[in-house]
Amino acid sequence: MLSSPASTALLITVDTELSALLHQRGLSLDDNVRSSIWGEAKGGAYGIGWQMGQLEQHGLKGVFFLDPMPALVHGPEFLKPVVAAIAGRGHEVQLHIHSEWLAFAARSPVGGRTGRNIGDFALDDQLILLDMGRKWLEAAGAPRISAFRAGNFGANDDTLRALAQLGFAWDSSVNPAYHRHGCRITGARDLTGLTRCQGLPQAPVSGINDRPGNFRPAQVCAMSASEMQQAVRHAAGEGHSAFIAVTHSFEMLSRDRQRPNHAVMRRFTALCKEAANLPAICSAGFHDLSTELASAESTAQSRLAPSHARTASRRVQQVLATWRYERRLLPA
Repeated sequence: MLSSPASTALLITVDTELSALLHQRGLSLDDNVRSSIWGEAKGGAYGIGWQMGQLEQHGLKGVFFLDPMPALVHGPEFLKPVVAAIAGRGHEVQLHIHSEWLAFAARSPVGGRTGRNIGDFALDDQLILLDMGRKWLEAAGAPRISAFRAGNFGANDDTLRALAQLGFAWDSSVNPAYHRHGCRITGARDLTGLTRCQGLPQAPVSGINDRPGNFRPAQVCAMSASEMQQAVRHAAGEGHSAFIAVTHSFEMLSRDRQRPNHAVMRRFTALCKEAANLPAICSAGFHDLSTELASAESTAQSRLAPSHARTASRRVQQVLATWRYERRLLPA
C-alpha cells in the first residue's frame, strides 16, 4: 500500500465502455463489444487486450473503469469475459457509469428517469445506480470495487456523498477540463492533486497548462508523447503523490472504428516506456493507493508550465494524424 510521497504513483486508467450511440444505430451487442472494448479493426485488435499487452511489456498495472450499464439492455453476462480478461492478467477493474443507457432500459431501476450524466440524478437515484453497478461487476468476477469514475466526468457533490455512503474508497470523476461540461463537483476547475471532496478521497485527472490559464488533461489522445512524458517527469520531479492518466478502450482506433490509429498507439507506448524508465515513478492502482495520501484540504500542485513550441508541435502532429488516420478513403 502506497502511503508515502517518496515516489509518484502513476495510475494509467482506461475508461472501458460500450457505445450507446452505436447501440442506438442498431449495432448488435457482440459487434459493439468487439469494436468498443476489444478494438477489433482491419484484422487486428487494438483495445484493452493490446493496452494490457503494452502495460505488461513495461511492468505496469492498468486500471480499467468498466461500465456495466449496458446490462440494463443486454443483461450482465457480457461483463464476465471482460472482467475475467482484466482481472486474470493482474489489472484492476473499477466502476464506470454512463447513465445514457437508462434511456434504452425496458425496466428502469430509477422509475424511468433518464439523464446524460449520473450527476443529473437525485442522491437516492445515484445510490441505486452506483450500488447496482458495483454489484454487477463483482457478480461478474471483479475483486472488490473501491473506486469510481463518472461517464463524461459528469458527477456532482451528491455523487461523492453517495459513494461515501456505499463505502467506496476513491473517486476519480474530476477532470478540470470538464468543469463547464458536466463535471459539477465543487472546485473541480482547480483540483490538481489527491484531496478530499465531501469527505471522499478524490484522484483528479492530471494535466498541464498548454497555454496560460488553459488546462489540458493527461489523456492519451489529447497530449503528444512529448507533452505526456514531460508532464510525468514534472510530477515525479516535484514529488507529486500521484499522476492520473486516462484513455479509453477504443481510443487506439480511428473515430469511425475502422482502422487502428498508430499515432495514438505510439503515444500510449511512449507513456509506458517513460513510466518504466523513471525510478521515481511507481505503477499503481487504487487498491495500492492509501487514502492517507488524500489531504483533508486541497493542496495545489504545480502543473507543467506552458510552452509555445511544445503546443505548436502537438498541433502539427494532430493535423497530420487526423489527415492520416481519419480520412475514410486513406489506407491504414
